[in-house]
Amino acid sequence: MTPENQKKYDAKLKRITDALELKEPDMIPITLSAELFPVFNAGYTVAEVVYDATMEKMKNALVKYVNDFDPDIHPGLCNILAGEGPGLELTEPNNQRWAGMPGKPIDDNSLQQHIEFPTLLDEEFEEFSTDRTGWTFRRQMPRLSNLLKPMAALSYAGDARSLARVFSTPDFQHMIEQFRKINEFYEEHDKRAAEVVKTVEEMGYPNLRTGMAGAPFDSYSNFMRGTILSLSDLYDNPDFVLARVEENYERTINMIRMSKGKGHEFVFMPLHKGMDGFMSDEHYEKFYWKYLRGVILEIIDAGKTPYVYTEGKYNSRLDFLTEVPPGKVIYHFEDVDMAVAKKKLGGIACITGGYQPWKLGWDSPEKVRDEVKALIDTCAPGGGYMFETSCGLDYAKRENVEVMFDTVRNYGKA
Repeated sequence: MTPENQKKYDAKLKRITDALELKEPDMIPITLSAELFPVFNAGYTVAEVVYDATMEKMKNALVKYVNDFDPDIHPGLCNILAGEGPGLELTEPNNQRWAGMPGKPIDDNSLQQHIEFPTLLDEEFEEFSTDRTGWTFRRQMPRLSNLLKPMAALSYAGDARSLARVFSTPDFQHMIEQFRKINEFYEEHDKRAAEVVKTVEEMGYPNLRTGMAGAPFDSYSNFMRGTILSLSDLYDNPDFVLARVEENYERTINMIRMSKGKGHEFVFMPLHKGMDGFMSDEHYEKFYWKYLRGVILEIIDAGKTPYVYTEGKYNSRLDFLTEVPPGKVIYHFEDVDMAVAKKKLGGIACITGGYQPWKLGWDSPEKVRDEVKALIDTCAPGGGYMFETSCGLDYAKRENVEVMFDTVRNYGKA
C-alpha cells in the first residue's frame, strides 16, 4: 500500500471506529453494501460476473466503484457469487438459483435466490435423534444437491464388500470425480478472489466484514425445517427446537472461540426469522434472543465487532437489542422507525440502515437529497451512526447514487 493510500485507509478506519464507539467522527462514514450496483456501474450483467472465473470483471467493477464513489469501507465481493458459476454447476445445489444458471430460472441481472424447503421431515424425528450421521448422509444431503443423491444408498453395513458394492456404482463414481473437480475449481477461485480483495484494500479501503455468524434458531429454520414448520414447532415440538438451538449455539460459540486473537473484524450476522410478527416476544426471548445475545457477547469477547443485520421489520425487538455492552455492536436496520431506534439504542450501539434503496431507482435527485438529510438529522446527533441503505444499491440510478454520496459527505460533516 502506498503512503497516500495508507493515509486514506487510516482516516476511513478511524471514521468507522469513532462511529462504532458512539463518537461523532469527522464525517458520517458511508459503509453500505453495494451488491449489484458496481456490476451495473461497470457495464456488466450479473451473469457475466458470476461466470467469469478469472474474476477480472469483478475486479474491474470494484475498482471503478471505489474510484467513482469513494466509500469508507471495502465493498468485498458484493455477495453475488462472483466467478462461481462453473463451480455451482458442478455442485448441483437444489436450494439455490443464480444469474446465468442453465435453463435461466432467474434473470441474468438478478441477485442469487435461496430456495428454502425442509430437509428434516416430521416422520424422521426418531431417525434424526438415534442416527444423526445416517440421517445426514441418507436424507439431508441428497435433498440439498442432485450430485449427492448417491448418498441415499449408504447402509449400515460396515464390511468392505458391502461398501464396495455401493461405492463402485456409476453414480457414486461420478460423484467422487465431481468432488475432485469442485475442489480444484474452488482452490483456484479462492486464490483469485483473495487477489481481488487485496487489490481494493491496497487502494485504501478497510476490509472489515470478514467473519460471519448468526442466530442459532435461524440455522434450525433455514437448513432443517423451513420457516413454516420451524415456527409451528415452537408450539408442537418446543423441546426438540430448544435442543437443536442449543446444539447450534454450542457449535457457533466454539467456532468463535477458535477465531479469538486472529485480528479485529466485523462479524456479519444476518437475522432471518426474528422479525416482527414471526414469533411472540415470549418465544423470541426463549428461542431466539437468549442465544443470539450469547453469540454477540462471545464475538465481543473474542475482540471482534458484531455487525447485526436485522431483516424485515424490527420495531418490536428494539428493547431486546439494548441488552449489549455500550460501544461494541453495530445494528443494521432494514425496516424500522429510525427515530425510535436512535432513542432506544443511542449511547448503546451504533446504528445504520433505514434508507430504502428502491428510492434511488425511482425518486428524483432532489427528493433523495432531502430524505438523506432527514435521516442524518434523525440518526447522527450525538454520534454512533453510519450511513447505509436498508439492503444494498442494486438497481439504483447512477445520478441518485452520486447525490446520496455527495449529501452524506457534505451534510454529514462534523
